[in-house]
Amino acid sequence: MTPKHITTRHEAVACDVCGRRLLRGERADGFIAGGSRRMVCELCTKRATNEGWIREGLDASASPNPQGRERGSLLRRLRQRREGAQPPPRRERREQGSRHDAGAPVAGDVAEPVAPESRHGSRNVHAIPTNADLKMARALELFNASRGPRTVAGIARSLGEPTIAVRPSATEGSIVSIVVAWELTWYRYEVDLADEQAGVRVVSQGAELHELEAAEQVANAAADEHGVLLLGA
Repeated sequence: MTPKHITTRHEAVACDVCGRRLLRGERADGFIAGGSRRMVCELCTKRATNEGWIREGLDASASPNPQGRERGSLLRRLRQRREGAQPPPRRERREQGSRHDAGAPVAGDVAEPVAPESRHGSRNVHAIPTNADLKMARALELFNASRGPRTVAGIARSLGEPTIAVRPSATEGSIVSIVVAWELTWYRYEVDLADEQAGVRVVSQGAELHELEAAEQVANAAADEHGVLLLGA
């Protein structure tokens, strides 16, 4: 009998946003942009959405369009403001005048107290832990609630267990850095504990371990089979 050689094929897919070739285990999402189909890695889906690309399976009306939504809401507010500023009909003004003379309260006479705008605007500000261990633990909680574990688990199925280094920033008290590294690739995430609503963001990525600082190659956390990070190597 002639022996048969069984080989596995892995179709190389490149992200149309960052240009990175996806590793085995990573999943690419399909988007429609400019009438053509684009493949986007998990790390770039938010950026593709912000650029107006439409995820496959969603129609154009369901895709987020911050500029269009802002423009529509602004026109709506201006229209409501203009309608609210129009004086009431003459008959209604006479009736309101008679009610004022009778001492009866008129709806709208008493202005409701308006809460002053926050000094930080819409930013969701939180108390920052002062202890380094508490900072790292909170940063990992936010990471595990994001899409990060899914990416870590997908790459780990091909490259094995990663080296994970969690460190608070030495210069910015609210920033915590999370480095997840394999021999062939690494990701550096940042978490701003003062603005947790901003979520976890990828600030850099590389393919060589020598690109990392020595302290970023010393593990002080580990990942389980689902990509969830836990303190303690």
